[in-house]
Amino acid sequence: MRIDTPLLPLLRAFGLVLVTGMLGTTASADAQTPLTLSDAMARARTDTAGARAMTAAAGEATARITQARSAFFPRIDLTESVQRGNQPVYVFSTLLSQRRFTAANFDIQNLNHPPPETNIRTGVVFTQQVYDGGTTRLTVRAAELQRDMADLDSAAGAQDRALIAARAFVRVVQLESLDRANAAAVAAAESDLDRTRRRRDVGLVTDADVLALEVHLADVRQRQIAAGGDLMVARLDLADAVGLPLDRAIVIVTPRPSTDPVDANALARQALAARPERRQSALRLELAENGRRLARSAFLPRIGVQAAWEFNGATWAEQRSAWTVGTTVALNVFNGFGDRGRMTEAQQAESRAAADREQLERRIEVEVRGAAARVAAARAGETVGRAALVQARESQRIIRERYDAGLATVTDVLRAAEAVLDAEARATAAETNVILETVALDRATGQL
Repeated sequence: MRIDTPLLPLLRAFGLVLVTGMLGTTASADAQTPLTLSDAMARARTDTAGARAMTAAAGEATARITQARSAFFPRIDLTESVQRGNQPVYVFSTLLSQRRFTAANFDIQNLNHPPPETNIRTGVVFTQQVYDGGTTRLTVRAAELQRDMADLDSAAGAQDRALIAARAFVRVVQLESLDRANAAAVAAAESDLDRTRRRRDVGLVTDADVLALEVHLADVRQRQIAAGGDLMVARLDLADAVGLPLDRAIVIVTPRPSTDPVDANALARQALAARPERRQSALRLELAENGRRLARSAFLPRIGVQAAWEFNGATWAEQRSAWTVGTTVALNVFNGFGDRGRMTEAQQAESRAAADREQLERRIEVEVRGAAARVAAARAGETVGRAALVQARESQRIIRERYDAGLATVTDVLRAAEAVLDAEARATAAETNVILETVALDRATGQL
């Protein structure tokens, strides 16, 4: 008895429409953008919102240097005020400031109950710090160190974004390869099914073989649909990681895995010189040393000068001028041991920064050596994966021929097809893993 399954044509049509719809979303964009791995990482470093945020942060740190340096310059304040009242002290001082005080103003009744007076005051005050124990100089140096750290933060962030973009890129490469493998599996399953139907029609096999292959064909088509959805999401992630419009059609240029020899010792030395984090640790130590000197400056005197020029009058036309100059010397004699506590805190922070630097250097070396070992393992896995794929394909060819000759069962055919699909996935994963581990090694050595 012949068994027909009308569900298969519907499933075939539905699968093609769905895959075309998902994968064709980006194809409707105005233009296609070829993208290599190096292009993707370069765009992630400079053309994303994260890159612009880090640039702005570095700009903020630079602006703080200008703020700190402002203490080197004099401060000039201009004030304008208008007051009126009959408060005795206010009236007395106002008449003196306006140079209108006379002997009649000494009258007791007039002193106790003066008539209201108006005073219009224009003042200019000049203040200049002469010596502050080095506080301003150390504050400027701290701002410069923080600017340098912000620049290194930006460099480290750029490398992290490049690594994220590389992972998204490799994910797309992997899924595109898987999509091609699924398409080949569908074509192979359709060929097997057609050949088996012809053999059934001449009585060489039963409907059970046809049914088994129809179920297998439905399964590989379902895998193709699922992989197509994953590929669409991966393309969106890649566009987001590199700062491209999400509806842009991206044409992936598959990279060739690196075959350069890996010298872990040389790469570890290179990483210590190039890693932004290591240079940041040196800056943190210098910043801690600067903080200790800044805390010590609280025990030194402060010297400043001040000059003021003012005009007072009942009206702007009647204002009279006056001036004052002076100097101030201040010395912190006792502050409840607060300054001593800040000094101790700064010394401990310096010790912690030195220990953190040593710990970071060891961690960098561990990361580099680990990354180098993973690259070597990935390259070995790639060789094994390719050999396994060749063997799986050859085994499938032999089993097909044996099945056609009646020497193998349909179960053997299905098992061989599954083995090829599995080998394809493993070979693709191994190949893309080499690319990804090489990028990770570049990140570990500070060369990304």
